[in-house]
Amino acid sequence: MKSLALLAIVLTSVSAFAADSKPVVLTKDNFQSVTSKGVALVYFWAEWCGPCIRMAPIIDDLAGKYEGRATIAKVDVDANPALAEKFQVESIPNLKIFKDGKVVDEIVGL
Repeated sequence: MKSLALLAIVLTSVSAFAADSKPVVLTKDNFQSVTSKGVALVYFWAEWCGPCIRMAPIIDDLAGKYEGRATIAKVDVDANPALAEKFQVESIPNLKIFKDGKVVDEIVGL
């Protein structure tokens, strides 16, 4: 509950909507630069994960609604196992909320 409340507070003041926006695809090469400033919601997922497939449209919608106010990004854990390990992602889907490069909260599961 705390995680959802924090996410709601972080994103409630957002008014911009861009329907064609997509989440930023993160890799080890761009992770730090994308998450180091401001608020970022990072979605750790995999193609074979049923709950991740169900969550994907929600993440896409958030990317459009919050463009310019918060970064909505995703990490494929199969393609980026080092990032999953670094951030102790043991179950997916896993959402981590970053503020200026630091994890401030997480939501695990659908």
